[in-house]
Amino acid sequence: MSGRIPTSFIDELLVRVDIVDVIDSRVQLKKTGREYQACCPFHNEKTPSFTVSPDKQFYHCFGCGVHGSALGFLMEYEHLSFVEAIEELAAGVSLEVPREAGQVFSGQGQSHQNLYSVMEKATQYYRQQLKQQEQATDYLKGRGLTGEVAAAFELGFAPQGWNSLGAYMLTQGVNETHLEQAGLIVKKESGGYYDRFRERIMFPIRDRRGRVVAFGGRQLGGGDGPKYLNSAETPIFHKGRELYGLFQARKAERKLERLLVVEGYMDVVALAQFEVRNTVATLGTATTRDHLERLFRVVPQIVFCFDGDRAGRQAAWRALENALPILSEGRQISFMFLPDGEDPDTLIRKEGKGGFEVRVTDATSFPDYFFGELSAAVDLMSIDGRARLVERARPLLEKLPKGVFRHMMATRLAEIAKVETAVFGGLMVVPQRSPSKVPLRPVSVKGAPSMMRQAIQLLLQRPMLIAHIDDGSVLQGLDQPGLSLLQGLIELLQQNPQLSCGAIVEHWRAQGKDEEAGHLARMARQPLMVPEDGLETEFVAVVKKLMALRDEQRWEYLQSKVQSGSVSDAEKREYLALSSGEHQR
Repeated sequence: MSGRIPTSFIDELLVRVDIVDVIDSRVQLKKTGREYQACCPFHNEKTPSFTVSPDKQFYHCFGCGVHGSALGFLMEYEHLSFVEAIEELAAGVSLEVPREAGQVFSGQGQSHQNLYSVMEKATQYYRQQLKQQEQATDYLKGRGLTGEVAAAFELGFAPQGWNSLGAYMLTQGVNETHLEQAGLIVKKESGGYYDRFRERIMFPIRDRRGRVVAFGGRQLGGGDGPKYLNSAETPIFHKGRELYGLFQARKAERKLERLLVVEGYMDVVALAQFEVRNTVATLGTATTRDHLERLFRVVPQIVFCFDGDRAGRQAAWRALENALPILSEGRQISFMFLPDGEDPDTLIRKEGKGGFEVRVTDATSFPDYFFGELSAAVDLMSIDGRARLVERARPLLEKLPKGVFRHMMATRLAEIAKVETAVFGGLMVVPQRSPSKVPLRPVSVKGAPSMMRQAIQLLLQRPMLIAHIDDGSVLQGLDQPGLSLLQGLIELLQQNPQLSCGAIVEHWRAQGKDEEAGHLARMARQPLMVPEDGLETEFVAVVKKLMALRDEQRWEYLQSKVQSGSVSDAEKREYLALSSGEHQR
């Protein structure tokens, strides 16, 4: 059961996490004064402009403008979703992610740490077995694999025997229930269990976080069963989501620009042997929308590598159809078809890495493949044929997200079919950006917006200043833009004074208040124009000025009621009290 992650947990998580540790483990930082610096990981530069502030728990690049908290950095750098980034940070400080429904969430709906542990032990067992099996190592050497590549992908071997793995794991304190849940053993109808994988080269399948979630096994001898056998679906493994080799590809090259999708495990490993490491494989199933979403979080371009036969082209078309709902400008898909009788392994051995990569670069683009396949089935020389093309293409194009790419695809269809673009109506619509919101009222008091902004920025970057506000409603009644943001900040820090600047920004983002979070993030990256030893004095002075402005606005309101004769006795007493003070006129 899924549920919303409590904002309070995100606040606590960002208190426990140190942004310097998170970023330094991925980008080497150098201490300069109170902050840390590095060359920005998000754009090419020779002079460091990327800074990390341990005080603010915030990063900012003065070159390209990226900025955020530890959570935002993981989302940007690791291409993770918001929830995935929370999971990653939580795992680093040994916290489990709760849900508002009361359930602990750890990626699959509950904690499955025991299953991950079982899979890791099985991986080590299979690797040890490979070292002892000459037939298995001879097979891998015959495929041209070196020991280094086999080690990088942690290849192993499942020995003969119906209970080799099961018996070993029992000696390691793993019970049969967990082995069955992990998909490593199968229960017999007559009672007892047997190993799922026997006499097979084993390929551990790691998820995005590097945990072994499943295995693929290639038959070595001439035994029973399919040539390739995958783990069954388990609580930690869903083959429609995972991709073999993605973890290794990201580990080998952080700044991936393109991923090549091939058909099998051996294709991935064989290409890695020739230093082509940006390769992944689906797990014996068609490319799903989940696969594509996961890939596009990592790279903007995907190249599918299929056999050039009928089966390969059918697989390519299924991948194309699954891509339609998520394909928009900024996302590219291409198709590379292999010559007859070749697979990626044999082709790269013939043509070398350079020749192979030329084929990848020259792969057929999505539009060319789309219209090429549809046009091949009709007679474009006839009106009937072109009408048939439109009939087949239109419902497919309607699945594309509205935008520039769909507009351009519809324009291309109109050119091929020799019809006016107006025929396609809604296909040509490009959503317009909403106009910027206009303030409901003008700013009437000179200097007030800058005071409000200064109060928010001081409190945001130095949350300990909240100690100087005893009453959270101190500014209630003030009519100025930004007041609701300042009041929300005061209320949050009075309840959670330990929050950092970065945690405050993420608190707003977690509540879905992206516009306010954006304002806070911009103020967080701007330097304070006040010396450190004068921050408290400056903050107290700004708050007092805002309180004075509040009283002035109240006095003007009450004066208008006095002049109109509609003032109550209580309001009259309040007016006289204010008039006797600094607002007397």
